[in-house]
Amino acid sequence: MYPAEMSSNQPPTLPATQHLHTTRRRLLAASAAAGLGGTLFPGALLALATNASAAQAPTQTDLRGWPAITPEMIEAAATIAAIKVTPEQIKMLLDDVLGQRNSALRVRDLHLPNSVAPTAVFNPVPAGTPGPQPAPARPVVLGPAPSIAGLSASEEEKVAFATIRQIGELLRHHKLTSVELTKLYLTRLKRYDPTLHFVITLTEDRALAQAAAADRELAAGHDRGPLHGIPWGAKDLLAVKGYPTTWGAAGFETQTFDEDAEVVKRLDAAGAVLIAKLTMGALAQGDLWGYPEGAGKPGARTRNPWNLKQGSSGSSAGSASAASAGCVGFAIGTETLGSISSPSTRCGVTGLRPSFGLVPRTGAMALVWSMDKIGPITRSVEDCALVLNAIYGPDGRDQSVQPAPFHADLSADIHTLRVGYIESAFKPPTLSPMSPEETKSLSPAELKKHEQQRNASFAQRAYDHQFNARALDALRSMGVKLTPVEMPSFHFSALLNILGAEAAAAFDDLTTSGRDALLSGQKPYDWPNGFRTSRFLSAVDYIQAERARSLALSAMHQLFANFDVIVTPSGGTQLTATNLCGQPAVIVPNGLRGPDAPPFAPTADDDWPDYGGPGTPVSLTFLAPLYQDAKAVALAHAYQLKTGFQLLHPKLA
Repeated sequence: MYPAEMSSNQPPTLPATQHLHTTRRRLLAASAAAGLGGTLFPGALLALATNASAAQAPTQTDLRGWPAITPEMIEAAATIAAIKVTPEQIKMLLDDVLGQRNSALRVRDLHLPNSVAPTAVFNPVPAGTPGPQPAPARPVVLGPAPSIAGLSASEEEKVAFATIRQIGELLRHHKLTSVELTKLYLTRLKRYDPTLHFVITLTEDRALAQAAAADRELAAGHDRGPLHGIPWGAKDLLAVKGYPTTWGAAGFETQTFDEDAEVVKRLDAAGAVLIAKLTMGALAQGDLWGYPEGAGKPGARTRNPWNLKQGSSGSSAGSASAASAGCVGFAIGTETLGSISSPSTRCGVTGLRPSFGLVPRTGAMALVWSMDKIGPITRSVEDCALVLNAIYGPDGRDQSVQPAPFHADLSADIHTLRVGYIESAFKPPTLSPMSPEETKSLSPAELKKHEQQRNASFAQRAYDHQFNARALDALRSMGVKLTPVEMPSFHFSALLNILGAEAAAAFDDLTTSGRDALLSGQKPYDWPNGFRTSRFLSAVDYIQAERARSLALSAMHQLFANFDVIVTPSGGTQLTATNLCGQPAVIVPNGLRGPDAPPFAPTADDDWPDYGGPGTPVSLTFLAPLYQDAKAVALAHAYQLKTGFQLLHPKLA
C-alpha cells in the first residue's frame, strides 16, 4: 500500500504467478485509496498494473481537496468509535481509511434523491414466525348509523366537529352537499390559520372540483364509499401534483413533484376531497416549521387548539391541530417515533399508527425507511378505521408493504379479546433524587433550572396518574379482563442510532452542502446537529444495532404472544419499542385536566415545559400484535363508546 510497493519494477526472482498476485493485491489497495476498488474488472486491473508506476501514493490521493488523513486523526477517530489501535495498526489503516472516504465521496456525488430507498428492506416479523397472509379486502363492519339530528348546513359549529359517518349521512340524505361542506372547512381553515398556524398550502381549486364531482356522483347513485365527499388535510410530506410539497422546511418551500403520493391517489379514488396541505415540523421534527424571510409564507409553531400558548406537538402538527379545531373531516399524519401519538395526545384527537408495512409510503418524504408509518388522525376510532381501510395494502412500489389484511369489526365481542396492561406504567410516579453524576457537570444556574423542570414534570405526571387509573376502572366496568404485563427488559433506546443514521442518510446532501443552516431549529436536539452527530456512527455499529434489533423483534413478539391488545399510557418505553418493532397503536382522548391541574408555564422560546395545564387533553393507547390492528381498533372503539371523551372539542374564539 505504500509508494515503494506500488512500483511495477518487481524483483526478477518473483515467479510470474506470484508477480501477478502481488500486483493485483497492490492495485486493489491503490484503487481502494482512490475510492475505486469495487468498480474495477480484472482486465482493468491488469491494464492499471502496467501503469502502476504512475499511480500516486494513497496518502496523496483524495477528492475535492480534503486534507490528508493523519495518524492523529485515526487515533482520535478510534476513540470516537470506542476501539483500541496500536501505532503499527494506525499505519496500516491510513490508506484504507482514505479509500473509504473517497468511496463515500463518490457515492455522495450521486446526490441521491430522498425517494431512493436502501436495498435492505426492514421486515418486522421475527425470523421463523409466519408473516401475514393475503386476504380479500372487506369493508369495515360498523355499528348502527349515528344520529344527525340538529346537523345542517346552517349549523357550522356542529357540522365542523361531526364524524365522518355523521357527515356521510348528511351527504346521502341530501341535507348537505360536498361543495357546501368543503367551503365550510375552507372558511374555517382561513379563519383559524392566523392563530393556529396549521396550513402550508390550501388546495382550494382542486378541492372544489373534487367536491362538485362528488356531488354529481352521489346524485347519480355512484357511491364510492364512506369517504365520498369528505374533505381532508394532508401532512405536507405527501406529494400532490400541481402544489408545493415543502416538508415544512426552509430550502424546500418551492419543491414540487409530478405525481401524487399513493395515499393521495387512494383517497382520491375513495372520493375524499383534499382541501389543504397541513404543517409539519421541519423534516418531520416537532411542531416548528418555516422558511427564510421573503421566501413565501413565513413559518411558525403550530398551536394546540386547547391552549394557544402551547405547540400542537409533532411532527404531524397541522394534521392534529386542524382535526382538533374542526377544520377538516379527517387528516393524514405519519409517525417515526411519536409523530401521530404525541400530537393526537396534545390536541385531544384520535390517531391510528398502523403496523409498519401496512400502508405504502410511495410519494411520501422518507425520514427513516425502517420506521416511517402513515396513518389517520380523526375525531373517533370509527373514523380512523374507515380511513385506514381506504389506504392500506401493497402498491407494488414500496417494498416494505406486507400483504396483510385489515378486517375491522366494530361490532365484535370485545370480551373474547385477551387484554393486558403495562402494570408499572399505571403505578403512581416517583421522583428519585439526582445522582452526583447528574449534578457535577451543571452550573448552579443550570442545576436550578434542571430541578425546576424535573419538579414540574413530576407534578404533571403525578396529577395525570388519576386518568390512567380511571381508564383501567372503565375497562373493567366494561367486562374486560385485564392481565398485568411488563415490557421486555431490553435497552430499546440504544437502538435509536438506527433512526439517527437513516435520517442523516435521507438528508445527506442537506448536511454536506451546509443548507441545514436554513432550518428553523438549530438547538442541540434539532436535526442539523443530529444529522452531523450521526456521521460519527460507524457502519459496523449501525449493523450491530440492526442485529440487536432482531433480538428486540423477538422480545416484542413474545410480549404479544399471549395478548390481542395491550393497554398503556401513551408515552414511555412502549412508544420507542413499538416504533422500532412495528406494532400498531390507537391513541384516544382520555379526558381533560381540571382547574386543579399544575399550571402551564410557557418559556420564552416555547421550549419547556410544553404541555399540560388546566383544560388540556390526556390520552390512552391501545397496542396490538403486528398486522392485527383491527383488534386494537375494536377495543379502542368500545372504550370511546363507554367514555365519550372523543365528543369533547376545544372552544375557539
